[in-house]
Amino acid sequence: MSCHARERRKTRQILVGTVPVGGDAPVTVQSMTTTKTRDVEATLAQIYQLASAGADIVRCTCNEVEAAEGLANIVPRSPVPIVADIHHSHRMALAAIEAGVQCLRLNPGNIRKAEHIKLVARECKDRGIPIRIGVNGGSLAPDLYRRHGDRVTPEAMVESAQRELAYFGEVGFDDVKISVKASSVPLMIDAYRLLADTVDHPLHVGLTEAGPPPDGLQKATVAIGTLLAEGIGHTIRYSLTADPVEEARAGRRLLEMLELRERRGLDLIACPSCGRAEVDVIEVATAARAALDDLQIPIQVAVMGCVVNGPGEAREADLGIAAGRRRGHLFVKGQVVAVVPEDEMVGSLVEWAGVIHREGVAHALAAADSSAAAEAERDRAALLDIRGADANQAESRIEQIRERSGGDLAAIGES
Repeated sequence: MSCHARERRKTRQILVGTVPVGGDAPVTVQSMTTTKTRDVEATLAQIYQLASAGADIVRCTCNEVEAAEGLANIVPRSPVPIVADIHHSHRMALAAIEAGVQCLRLNPGNIRKAEHIKLVARECKDRGIPIRIGVNGGSLAPDLYRRHGDRVTPEAMVESAQRELAYFGEVGFDDVKISVKASSVPLMIDAYRLLADTVDHPLHVGLTEAGPPPDGLQKATVAIGTLLAEGIGHTIRYSLTADPVEEARAGRRLLEMLELRERRGLDLIACPSCGRAEVDVIEVATAARAALDDLQIPIQVAVMGCVVNGPGEAREADLGIAAGRRRGHLFVKGQVVAVVPEDEMVGSLVEWAGVIHREGVAHALAAADSSAAAEAERDRAALLDIRGADANQAESRIEQIRERSGGDLAAIGES
């Protein structure tokens, strides 16, 4: 079953500004500014960069009065809803509410007095502002930590969220989304699975303190992707030690790869290379990505190392190129439309990507060079004649396997 068809966990839905989270809403991408919130222009510039990279919601720190004052100027000019990140002071939460933010993030491990929590919840209820309960494995309340064996467990994190929910319930507030983040991938996955089985609130999914790329990207993708594939998660954030634009871009790309959001940029696929490769596939693919990325065209492009199997293996791609005999066979939906010199391969991809974007696949196919298919077939036949049908010598390896096994492969499985 493809991921986009997988049934999502049923939850209630909240609104962060005009962005729905939970229920049947699309999974959204979040990131966080790294600027000082009191610096209005710098923060707004970064918010616009994040929105362009794919962020649907942006979080800004509100750790001082000047930050709250900055939010009062930022919120009306922001292209996306703003979440105020509150640390230890409930007064900063109240100030952020006055600044007009569309959501608060509260860490139950930092604001612990029941009267403060309920005061903030009551104010949010009156203003129609949702709250994210942001449980963090590194800042559990001391009593919860002790009760769970002096260690962070999924049960301890879920209990922390439930405690906060109980305070909210006392004032009739339930406009909530929840996260239970940890820096350990298995712990984080287990905590979210337990939380999804425990509550019907939308879940904000993320791996905290993932670290710098590439390791941070890999860890976060494994953690977030696993949960999304199970139908868990309604809004996501990559927490990378990097430019936050990378976080937004990574989140958007993950959702596109899982077919949870429509593709809006380049999807470049390439073969891993083999004995048939006629070019340096890595070099060509890298050059193609550099040339096509900035165009922001929602198109799948294939870079294949040989003309024997390339167009057939990548026939579902919108556009592709396969190398053979110092030429490139350019194909649209598996049909060769042009044969170009090797040094024009990347330029031709850019040209035809523009045609597809402006005019559509049907127009590109209609514009095919009438002699291209025949030329391509001659190149393919010549390479088969030179290298044979088994360029990777798989058949000879199979023969050796059979000889060493006495010709009876079935007997191996029975022994």
